[in-house]
Amino acid sequence: MDRASFFSPQAGRQISAPHVSRARFAIGDVVRHKLFDFRGVIFDIDPVFANSEEWYESIPAEIRPPREQPFYHLLAENDENSYVAYVSQQNLLADAEAGPVDHPSVHEMFEAFREGRYRLRRGLSH
Repeated sequence: MDRASFFSPQAGRQISAPHVSRARFAIGDVVRHKLFDFRGVIFDIDPVFANSEEWYESIPAEIRPPREQPFYHLLAENDENSYVAYVSQQNLLADAEAGPVDHPSVHEMFEAFREGRYRLRRGLSH
């Protein structure tokens, strides 16, 4: 099958990906993690795993997700902190019904939370 490639700053190398990838979620969607207690808003999507090998290997083998699925960059929050998370598609669920995300960077990247999602600010989209 033909593949495309893109440079990943997190991985520090070219990443090979299928020409077509089916992302279940979109930029601006609010999601929560299936296994861990955090939620966030999606601000970027990689069609396949595109982070460092060290990051990937740090995930325990028994729960390590396959690389060949979309991975999402989130402005994430839990009860204690706000941070940026990188999560596989298989580990996310929709969570817009829980309301807006209280991450300090949300308003830098997105317009107000409306109808269950955020819209990317003008000038930040591709």
